[in-house]
Amino acid sequence: MTRIGLISDTHDYLDEAVFTHFAQCDEIWHCGDFGTAAIADRLAAFKPLRGVYGNIDGYDIRSQYPEVLRFTCEQVQVLMIHIGGYPGRYTPTTKTAMAQQVPQLFISGHSHILKVIYDDKLKSLHMNPGAAGKHGWHKVRTIIRFAIDGKDMKQCEVIELGPR
Repeated sequence: MTRIGLISDTHDYLDEAVFTHFAQCDEIWHCGDFGTAAIADRLAAFKPLRGVYGNIDGYDIRSQYPEVLRFTCEQVQVLMIHIGGYPGRYTPTTKTAMAQQVPQLFISGHSHILKVIYDDKLKSLHMNPGAAGKHGWHKVRTIIRFAIDGKDMKQCEVIELGPR
């Protein structure tokens, strides 16, 4: 079983509570808009980090992280794109990536809206952890913690970090 800490849209602010909430996680996945490489470096020093760059990220992040990340965790195919949309409203980049291969798990950020939605048409779970940073229009900062066990995704927990 692999325990995942899912975070997005830190916008150069990393709440210290993230380290407590992700202490039992095996990996951290960041869905873009890190803000600076310092945020990525702190997370990567804590746990193995996977991520994609977001629209606000500069060369420091873009030189380390791709726009589209496809990988396998246990037996689950994962697709991560910062500006990816959601079931019924995928972006062109997401539609192109899904035309190549539909993942069991599609992860995006950008909207600052926490979502966990199953796409019945594509048989794919969509997760967006909302925004963990203080920049944006969201009212509550959020992250997600979940586990992948073989081909099963389970133990999904939404964690509120407090007001923006």
